[in-house]
Amino acid sequence: MFRTTAGRAAAATGLLLALGLATACSTGKESVKSDGAPAAPVNGRISLTYLQKQGDQEYFIGEADGAKAKAAELGIDLKVVNLGNDANKTISEVQSAIAQKSNGLIIVVPDPAVGPQVVQTAKDAKVALLTSDDQICATGPDPASCAKEQLVPRIGFSGAQMGGEVGKRAAEEFKKTGWNPADTRIVSAWKQDVTVCGDRVKAAKEAFAAGSGAQIQSIDVATDNTPTGAQDKIAATVTANAGVKHWVVWGCNDENVQGGVTALENAGIGADDVIGVGLGAYLACKDWSGSKPSGMKAALFINGKDVGALAVQTMYDKLKNGKDFPKEAFAPTTMVDATTWKSAGVTCN
Repeated sequence: MFRTTAGRAAAATGLLLALGLATACSTGKESVKSDGAPAAPVNGRISLTYLQKQGDQEYFIGEADGAKAKAAELGIDLKVVNLGNDANKTISEVQSAIAQKSNGLIIVVPDPAVGPQVVQTAKDAKVALLTSDDQICATGPDPASCAKEQLVPRIGFSGAQMGGEVGKRAAEEFKKTGWNPADTRIVSAWKQDVTVCGDRVKAAKEAFAAGSGAQIQSIDVATDNTPTGAQDKIAATVTANAGVKHWVVWGCNDENVQGGVTALENAGIGADDVIGVGLGAYLACKDWSGSKPSGMKAALFINGKDVGALAVQTMYDKLKNGKDFPKEAFAPTTMVDATTWKSAGVTCN
């Protein structure tokens, strides 16, 4: 990721308000019931637990802030838990939240393989379960091969839409350069067991091919979705391709692209020979805050605050009013660059 994934400003919050926060940019697909959701609405004050992977990442910090603000508005008791990258902690914290009488759980899992156990634990306790950002499956470790009816309802962003915007912008930047495709490589960097990351990268590749009209060799790089992890892996890729003059970099999140841009800079590749298109904008904006040229040419602004707020509102509507979860609901995105990120509302922390 996400996850993936950002104390940004609320540039898109107005859209959520206009849509009543109950549906946001919904896919329009039929509603499905959450595994373990109680049969009747909750009487009295609602208690929720929001469990996040990589809770110290900028995106997830913003998501937690949005969730807290919405919970305060609705009169909900909300506890936010940072799971880090620990799958074992995920299960123990789910059990702890249930023991503390949470009426509902919203979760961003560090590893989708824990999905079935999370779902079963919530189901046994008759506690409502909603995912944000990353998908999980009730019956298996891989959401990509999961039957649709077994996917837990999710609040977040459309991976295909986001990746498509990234690939489209990368193609626009490439067409400006006049680079020889034979001297150019594309790096796609992401944590390869995270389904939404795969969706983003696949869509970026397709959009770039369609928009650029160029045949460029693409190199897939498996990372842990952190800047340092991506930097190390992409640095090795650059070393193995010493004759390449120009590089295009995208990935699951800003962390991957930032790591790639840094690796290329450290390898002596100039900013004019790098097209990095981030996904998040919360790290990309740091490159644009100074006067030094950067290979980070653009980024898709995704506001974690909107996702956190929408997830809490969706859970509230379920528990208080008995409204079925949407299968998926999406928050909006905006492409930004060095000239537009401030006016778009991106905040660099």
